[in-house]
Amino acid sequence: MKYTAFLVLLFIVPAFPAYADYADVIEADIKYEGDSRYTFFVTVSHKDTGWDHYADRWEILTLDDEVITGRVLRHPHVGQQSFTRPLHFVSLPDDISQVKIRAHCTRDGFGGKTMEIGLPERR
Repeated sequence: MKYTAFLVLLFIVPAFPAYADYADVIEADIKYEGDSRYTFFVTVSHKDTGWDHYADRWEILTLDDEVITGRVLRHPHVGQQSFTRPLHFVSLPDDISQVKIRAHCTRDGFGGKTMEIGLPERR
């Protein structure tokens, strides 16, 4: 009886889908440019394998998960991990002091590490 249960598990386990390979936001820096505009420097990590599976964008959200804007990543970064890309001239209302940043991949979507970050002081 013990062996039967073991054999059944042996055949069931391989049928489960592989774990998702999400894109992670691992670092972010924000520079205030004046006139309520910012430049975001976001570092993403993902095991890009080519055009069929790569980190294809990152987004800036409010803490209530409203998308403010984002940056499209137009090609895979195979062998270039992790990578940082800027987004310039992001206008934010004065009442926002903190944002969330998340990354997306072509196969698994959202679900990786996100980052909440405070905006620099407006001077």
